[in-house]
Amino acid sequence: MIESAVVWLLSLLAVPAVGLWSVFFISFVSATLLPLGSEPAVFAVIKANGALYWWVIVVATAGNTLGGALDYWMGYRAKQAFPQERKSRWFYWLEYYGPKTMILGWLPIIGDPICTLGGWLRLPFWPCVMYMAIGKFLRYIAMTWILLSVPDGFWHKLAQWAF
Repeated sequence: MIESAVVWLLSLLAVPAVGLWSVFFISFVSATLLPLGSEPAVFAVIKANGALYWWVIVVATAGNTLGGALDYWMGYRAKQAFPQERKSRWFYWLEYYGPKTMILGWLPIIGDPICTLGGWLRLPFWPCVMYMAIGKFLRYIAMTWILLSVPDGFWHKLAQWAF
């Protein structure tokens, strides 16, 4: 049953059929506190259709930024539910630098909590979203450029080895 559900989900998110929707959905979910990476989906769609390069980057950035905004909102609402917090150096660092720290929202492992803490600290929403978008956009450009610079032969050997 689980195998058929996974096959159904993979066919639903198939790159040629609904590539941009897949990229948006995966990018959004990966920006929440769930452990999922969106770079493989972004790379797969761009590799399958290079003409969509900028569309994929923009859609992935939008999805990932909306996911970061959701993290911000969760932190904002959590502050209302749990008003007593222990302050750590992260809090002071985020308060000192303000919304500019949201540019680090693209970082693996700590990026999502940074966005959540931005909401917790009640940093201004729109500047935070703007800096999140800048960081995530630059990350997608850099990661895609790095992955596209790897020769195709490497990916074929990796696929043969993995499967």
